[in-house]
Amino acid sequence: MAKSYKELMNDITTFIFDVDGVLTDGSVFISNEGDMLRTMNIKDGYAMKAAVESGYNVCIISGGYNEGVRVRLHNLGIKDIHLGVPNKVKTFDEYTALYNINHEQVLYMGDDIPDYHVMKLVGLASCPQDASPEIKTISNYISHKNGGKGAVRDVIEQVMKVQGKWMEYFDGKNN
Repeated sequence: MAKSYKELMNDITTFIFDVDGVLTDGSVFISNEGDMLRTMNIKDGYAMKAAVESGYNVCIISGGYNEGVRVRLHNLGIKDIHLGVPNKVKTFDEYTALYNINHEQVLYMGDDIPDYHVMKLVGLASCPQDASPEIKTISNYISHKNGGKGAVRDVIEQVMKVQGKWMEYFDGKNN
């Protein structure tokens, strides 16, 4: 019998996220100078920072490239940021080998076809509510939130709660 997504969350040590359509809503605003601007959800950022500070591995693998995205994610404490990636499986394999991460311990959140093959390799494949049908079909968990609208917060919070680390993180912050 296959494990439920909540059972799979017990084993997660590593979060890997796509950017466009996951950390953003997939919209791109183009300035007069030709810069492509994106928006990210503050709550997603807060959860990623909590995950990093709680000892989880957090990695970004995106086909898109934007230096502003890199700066934002770096400021959240994320060190493994791979932008402009033509082959996500190759980058995934290199990342997991570098840190000796078992694929079963990885939660990957993607939203579209470029994420498909890497999502087939992980312990817990997840996606935002507005992901493509092909991605929804292979996902163990489909967030009730859309990309860029809290889907990342949703999945991080759930994993940390299942593992008893969500409120532990905030209690340790002396808030």
